[in-house]
Amino acid sequence: MSGRASQSISFRLDAESQRHLRALEASGLTRSEAIREALRAAAERLRRHELVRREAELIAADQQDRHEMQQIAAFMESLRVER
Repeated sequence: MSGRASQSISFRLDAESQRHLRALEASGLTRSEAIREALRAAAERLRRHELVRREAELIAADQQDRHEMQQIAAFMESLRVER
């Protein structure tokens, strides 16, 4: 931990979540470590998803890039038709 006071929470696990928690505990993690790791991993996935979404928006908004992609697609299609 980072030296901060711990905060306890409680929640109900469904059967699937119980299985996942048991699997994490079986790997050697304590229950608290398993839950903290799962929360950290979920937050990281959300962060990466947001970065990819933003990058996709930037790419989609790049008109020059879109034009180049259309030219390449047309060229590739012309090669396919010539066979």
